Amino acid sequence: MGEENEEVKTFADLGLAESLVEACDKMGWKNPLRIQVEAIPAALQGKDVIGLAQTGSGKTGAFALPILHALLEAPRPNHFFACVMSPTRELAIQIAEQFEALGCEIGVKCAVLVGGIDMVQQSIKIAKQPHIIVGTPGRVLDHLKNTKGFSLGKLKYLVLDEADRLLNEDFEESLNEILQAIPRDRRTFLFSATMTKKVQKLQRVCLRNPVKIEADSKYSTVDTLKQQYRFLPAKHKDCYLVYILTEMAGSTSMVFTRTCDATRLLALILRNLGLKAIPINGHMSQPKRLGALNKFKSGECNILLCTDVASRGLDIPAVDMVINYDIPTNSKDYIHRVGRTARAGRSGVAISLVNQYELEWYIQIEKLIGKKLPEYPAQEAEVLLLEERVSEAKRLAVTKMKESGGQKKRRGEGDYAEEDIDKYLGLKDGKSSKKFKRR
Repeated sequence: MGEENEEVKTFADLGLAESLVEACDKMGWKNPLRIQVEAIPAALQGKDVIGLAQTGSGKTGAFALPILHALLEAPRPNHFFACVMSPTRELAIQIAEQFEALGCEIGVKCAVLVGGIDMVQQSIKIAKQPHIIVGTPGRVLDHLKNTKGFSLGKLKYLVLDEADRLLNEDFEESLNEILQAIPRDRRTFLFSATMTKKVQKLQRVCLRNPVKIEADSKYSTVDTLKQQYRFLPAKHKDCYLVYILTEMAGSTSMVFTRTCDATRLLALILRNLGLKAIPINGHMSQPKRLGALNKFKSGECNILLCTDVASRGLDIPAVDMVINYDIPTNSKDYIHRVGRTARAGRSGVAISLVNQYELEWYIQIEKLIGKKLPEYPAQEAEVLLLEERVSEAKRLAVTKMKESGGQKKRRGEGDYAEEDIDKYLGLKDGKSSKKFKRR
């Protein structure tokens, strides 16, 4: 927390309603984090807020608490009071969970509107007139166009979370249409880890005399994060991954890859070697993604293989280590990936495996974070003792993927290696997955 705010010791000092202070206490939030200290008082004064903060800095609390406070103060708290836009389904579900936990004493109702879940089910939730809508732009727009009785014409608060990601081609058009469908007379909170030209443009369109809060320097990683790299030949990358995960046995780890297929293949390789690994990627159905995430959160599987879909917004508090199996081509993604560990004051490790084809991308990352990282210490001869076992595990995994890939193509389904994932999730003969589909 910044020195200028040292007198702020508790959430009560920020001017929040007593029931919200109690809710923070129940959630184990003892002291407000820096972004909360700076954003909440400004928001309570009715100002628009731009928050630039690294991932894991307490952003959700910084916008959820002022909105809930305003809902409490409202003479007749109307439905569709606030709308929160998120770039990913998982983040939307998580934001709604935090709203419900913080607002459980005051009876706050939320509806999550994201793709991959039945529209009719969501329409039933809308019909119950929730106070808070959390969703991805495409699905919120679908409901605005097609769901009877759903309008954001009386909206009081709009939140754009991870605004830099909401402005890519996938969302930009939907977001523009939503902005035209909501009142100009509203409060807007815009949160982003990075300030791009598009975010600045959005700020000009959306916000009125906003208070700008930077909770950290432009692109920074936290001090409690130990970052290392290892330069290695591409053919030995799997060996190094297995070596590091074995050395850190018992730790919770997130391993980032570039493609969905790589998460699946690596999960199979690691499981063949007796490691508790589970993939999460965009090819999985929503119930399966949530199932995988819950397995990881509960500690049943301690290694999560993921694409950048999972690099932001997944609030998994106890990740000990992040491994960049593939170096991201966009160096800003590195910041978000490694932000999964060393959150809220804890320590963590981030190791990047750099092969001869990825060196240029890695150099860009070092430029961005403004420091040269130390090399991960390992004797190559020791690492390569694993080569035979890893090669065999990979051969079996490739065979398995080819088999399940062929079956899927014949059936014309898009949910890759569903049987494998069912086994990871402990679902018998795919029965639970059918149940999910019927819902």
